[in-house]
Amino acid sequence: MSDSDPAPSLYAPREPIFPRRVSGPFRNLKWIILLVTLGIYYVTPWIRWDRGPSLPDQAVLLDLANRRFYFFWIEIWPHEFYFVAGLLIMAGLGLFLFTSALGRVWCGYACPQTVWTDLFILVERWIEGDRNARLRLQRQEKMDLRKARLRLTKWVSWFLIGLATGGAWVFYFADAPTLARDLVTGNAHPVAYTTMLILTGTTFFFGGFAREQICIYACPWPRIQAAMMDEDTLVVGYREWRGEPRGKGKRTTDSELGDCIDCMACVNVCPVGIDIRDGQQLECITCALCIDACDDMMAKIGKPRGLVDYMALSDETNERSGEPPRSVWKHVFRPRTVMYTALWSLVGFALMFALFIRSDIDLTVAPVRNPTFVTLSDGTIRNTYDVRLRNKHGEDRLFKLSLTGDSAMKLAIEGTEIDTVNVTADTAQLTRVYIVSSKDTVPASADATPVRIWVEDLSSGERAYKDTTFNGRGN
Repeated sequence: MSDSDPAPSLYAPREPIFPRRVSGPFRNLKWIILLVTLGIYYVTPWIRWDRGPSLPDQAVLLDLANRRFYFFWIEIWPHEFYFVAGLLIMAGLGLFLFTSALGRVWCGYACPQTVWTDLFILVERWIEGDRNARLRLQRQEKMDLRKARLRLTKWVSWFLIGLATGGAWVFYFADAPTLARDLVTGNAHPVAYTTMLILTGTTFFFGGFAREQICIYACPWPRIQAAMMDEDTLVVGYREWRGEPRGKGKRTTDSELGDCIDCMACVNVCPVGIDIRDGQQLECITCALCIDACDDMMAKIGKPRGLVDYMALSDETNERSGEPPRSVWKHVFRPRTVMYTALWSLVGFALMFALFIRSDIDLTVAPVRNPTFVTLSDGTIRNTYDVRLRNKHGEDRLFKLSLTGDSAMKLAIEGTEIDTVNVTADTAQLTRVYIVSSKDTVPASADATPVRIWVEDLSSGERAYKDTTFNGRGN
């Protein structure tokens, strides 16, 4: 290459993609998933759930200000964040499971980028027409009144969808009716407006303009998925031994042409603009719209469906020899998928077990280290502890504190002579506690003596404890 030659580009220029409308079982499945997922996303913040007079009545609420996560009857406190971590682990294992069984099926059906892009394309098709009409509009260089009207209508519709998306998101973090009123009246916190603006802009750009570029360049999953797949994974593919050679001639019993008539239907419906007949590609999101398009064309020319279909690499040899492929269930249930299912179930059962055995009262004990102990004028040794009492009930409860260990040690609550504390409903209350012991009763052989602090709910009799140490050396 000479010095005058331009440097090669690392990226090919983007060709705008205008998928053609298609109908079929996979397209219908995508519509159902789109309606269900968007319905859940937009409606969930408005569902009410009665938790009592002192607790929020929003069914799903991520209350960051008060450090609580509410999910219907489940309330997650900050120290129980392992539940959230467990759900994330289950989500990851579920993604591994579906990818191992069916390739990028998550990307093709339920990924937010796919769902919102589908919605944006639907709106675009309603306003500008199907593929050919949109192509003519795109190639029209002159911006006349009709093109300006169609583009403006489309962009305003996209913006409103993006605004609804950002609005629905902020409703998960505050009481939805109250926040909606504050947003309209201009009294909401600036963070709410900023979040809505960011999500509106990203939804508008990602779903309206970036589209397949997010899947190809921005998303890391296409580059990771190969580790989850093997020759038994069912992916969308083209049976080239049946379709080749391609041609538009008439099919007869002695024809040398394959079943593929090179109609480009599979390419024209693809949301990422690839030709599935070129083999499995990184860009393919396994949405299976090309299957619907090809099956429709096969029905028109009187050929059996399945020229483009879900298939596994391990079945290729058998199919080329005319034998039927193995059962779908033999591909889905194999050691790899069984292992992912077992791990997913194990984490789920562990979370359910932890959820059902957790107590409605709890405490943490933090010894005050500066100083570790104090020797009073009468020789008594005193240790100080910060005890945080958690009342997870929807009403105020009276908690009694007690001590087990050396009987000569006594527990006292700062500022009172009684051993009970009234803890407000659904709060964590910090209480300063002292443990005192005469110098003669503290073991002289060790610097730390184990003790156990108990808390008892006087209404229900429920108890909880935490082990700690009493510092100081006796005679």
